[in-house]
Amino acid sequence: MKLRTFLQLFVLCGLFIFGGGSVAPSFSQDGSIAKAEKTIAKRRKKEAKVAKKEAKKSKKAFWARQSKEAKKSVKKNQKRQKKAARNSKGW
Repeated sequence: MKLRTFLQLFVLCGLFIFGGGSVAPSFSQDGSIAKAEKTIAKRRKKEAKVAKKEAKKSKKAFWARQSKEAKKSVKKNQKRQKKAARNSKGW
């Protein structure tokens, strides 16, 4: 046998012996679907929290750039719209 063939057989056997141990547990886990769903839910919750924090930060930065008159105007408009909505509900 040539040295190259021997090395190829050695590597191939090594893959079966050592590589099989890392693959087997992933297939033999009980409740792996439940674990995966739980992990996905955790990741989504974490991403939502980060997104909410970023939105809050950008909103705060936006209002910090606005003038005092603009802030007052928006506040008055919101108040007026709220009052109009309250009055329109009643007959």
